[in-house]
Formats: sequence, structure tokens, C-alpha cells
Amino acid sequence: MRFALDEEQRAFGRSLDALLTAADTPSAARAGAAGDRAPGLAVLAGAARAGLVALAVPETYDGMGLRPVELVVALVELGRHAVPGPVVETVAAAALLAELGGAGAEVGALLPALVAGAPATLVAPGGGPYALDAEAAEVIVVADAERGEVRIAPGHGRVRVSADPVRRLAVPLPGGEVLARGPAATAAAVRAGRLARLLTAARCLGAGRALLDRTVAHVLGREQFGVPVGSFQAVKHRLADTLIGLEFARPLVFGAAVTRDVRDLAAAKAAAGEAGWAAARTALQAHGAIGYTEEYDLSLWLRGARPLRDAWGGPDHCRSEVLTESGTW
Repeated sequence: MRFALDEEQRAFGRSLDALLTAADTPSAARAGAAGDRAPGLAVLAGAARAGLVALAVPETYDGMGLRPVELVVALVELGRHAVPGPVVETVAAAALLAELGGAGAEVGALLPALVAGAPATLVAPGGGPYALDAEAAEVIVVADAERGEVRIAPGHGRVRVSADPVRRLAVPLPGGEVLARGPAATAAAVRAGRLARLLTAARCLGAGRALLDRTVAHVLGREQFGVPVGSFQAVKHRLADTLIGLEFARPLVFGAAVTRDVRDLAAAKAAAGEAGWAAARTALQAHGAIGYTEEYDLSLWLRGARPLRDAWGGPDHCRSEVLTESGTW
């Protein structure tokens, strides 16, 4: 079977590309690393107004229904442009709240705000104990599988910087309003975590593609011994291996969005995470020391590749799920 995006989906990707190019996301990411979250949140709000969060929310709450393929298209572009902030978590939190729509007026009030661009963050099964960018989020959604409940945390503890200085992590405080309890709430939380995994895989793809494109441009423009570095056979082979990894992962990610199969999703995240991380290693080797300097934009993707690889299910965990899990999410 041949899978290809239709013209509307491709046009959506192009529109996001134009929006994010104009937004100067590298500057927003640098501001976020320095502690100023406002530029990054403005970029996230612009993407939300373009329809990002609406793709995970029913029409009842100003959304368009859950559309995983279109979400993958969007997150590939956001990864390619290194958009800072809790992008994946905002979308997954909105999807979770939408499933809990009957939980009360609180959910009904939150969802339209998220669709309009308010940032959120999420702690859910498959994602670890930390909330990403909790200090910048207007709502912290916590899905506690052990207690079988979904709640709104009243705040967060000390903020920690990850390997990527743009990403800031914090443990949500206990307590807060409980939105739902029981098996249905737990099942909805698991589905939100798996949606976050799919979106992170898409983001890994976009980041890997940005790293590869920038590396190709660099080796074609840099000369050594009177010829472009990109003409050397060893460099060509390394770049070809990187491209093959990304091209292998791409249909897995889009396929998982179509089938919504748990094993497909685990395979997609493992492949995309490894491909993005391999692209980062190739980019650093081809650029040399300039690649990780603060002043060079490439460092924004280099530092984010490893945390994205491990977020919402690292390669080893995902490979284990390919062998042990079954069903759809």
C-alpha cells in the first residue's frame, strides 16, 4: 500500500512552515533558555491559532476532532523549526481533557482556552514524573495511574534544566482538583500518553530533517583541499545513512497515526528517536566544534535530540512494547 498526504494536508504543513519561519523560532528558543518564556509561548499560541490544538479536540469545544495524521504533519514542522515550549504536552492534555468532557464545568472552560493558544503541560503514563515547562503552563494536568485519577495540580516544585536548556522540568505538587477517577480516567490517561508519544516521534522526525538539511548545506559550502567537504566519500556515506534512517522512520510514524496500533506506535517512536539522535551525531561530526556553540543555531537541535529521543518512551522501552503490548490506543 502506498501512503501519501493529500493536498490539504500538504498545504497545512506549508502554512505552518511559513508561519514558523516568520516567527524566528531560534530567537524564541534562545530566550526560553535564558528564562524568558514569552517569545516561545507566543509562537505556540500562533500555532494553536493555526489549528494545532483544535486537531485533538471535538467540535463541541471549538476543535475539529482527533486527527492524528494532521497532528503528525504539524509536529514534524514544529520539530523542524525547533519550536520551544510544551507543544506536545499541550495537545495531549487537550485530548485528555476532551475525553473527560463530562467531568464538569472546569473542563468545559479549559478546552476552548487551550484551543485558542493557552499553554498546558501533562504528566501521564509513559512520560515519567516530570512536567515540561510547568512554570510557563496555565494548567498542569496530572494523570496518576496508581490512584486512578486525573487532576489539575495546584503548582509545581523546583524547576530543573534538562540536557537541553530550552526544556525545563518540574514535579507537580500533590493535591488540586480531581477531574475524574476510575478505570475510564486511567484508560483516557494512557491514550493521552500514547498520543504524546506519537507527537514526540513526529517532532524527532522534524528535528532530524532540520539537522540533516543544515549539515548538507554546511558540507557543500565548506571547502578543504580546494573541494567541498561534501564531496568526500566518507561524508557522503554518513549523510546517506542519516537520510536512510529518517526515511525509514517516516512511514512508521505516519503509519502509526493511521492504524493507532500500540505496537506500530512503539516501533515508530523507537525508529524516529534513534534517527533524530543519529542525525544529531552526524551533524556534530560534520560541523566540528562550531556545531555546539551557543551562537550557532544548530546547537538548538543538537541539544534537543537526545531528550526528544527519550521523552514519552525511550528506544529500549518502546522495543519492549513492540514485543509485549497489543491493541489500539
